[in-house]
Amino acid sequence: MSGIGPINQDWEPVVIRKKAPNAAAKKDEKTVNAARRTGAEIETVKKSNAGTNKAASSSTSLNTRKLDDDTENLAHERVPSDLKKNLLQARMDKKLTQAQLAQLINEKPQVIQEYESGKAIPNQQIIGKLERVLGTKLRGKK
Repeated sequence: MSGIGPINQDWEPVVIRKKAPNAAAKKDEKTVNAARRTGAEIETVKKSNAGTNKAASSSTSLNTRKLDDDTENLAHERVPSDLKKNLLQARMDKKLTQAQLAQLINEKPQVIQEYESGKAIPNQQIIGKLERVLGTKLRGKK
């Protein structure tokens, strides 16, 4: 242990500061300090949500009011029965399986299955793809 000296540690405090205030902030600070020195009245305004991570409560109250006012049955729109029948018939006429039709419109076979069973939420883009591939109108009059 004769060759090793005492371990010295640097115990000086390290001060980490935010970035320096910009010119406008310095100017405001100078005017406030000057006003304090002269004894002028200084009006300060406290911002209600300053420094917090809370959103403004007014927007959430509007959304909750909309939900509260909505008294109708909350359920997703389903595929109409005439669309289901037209899709099934057009697919059978082309002699395609659900998987083949799904591949033609770049969707999963489950999507076709849900449309034919009426469980899917109607998506106009997918219906448009189906109409284009099958060459028939699925919604509205043929």
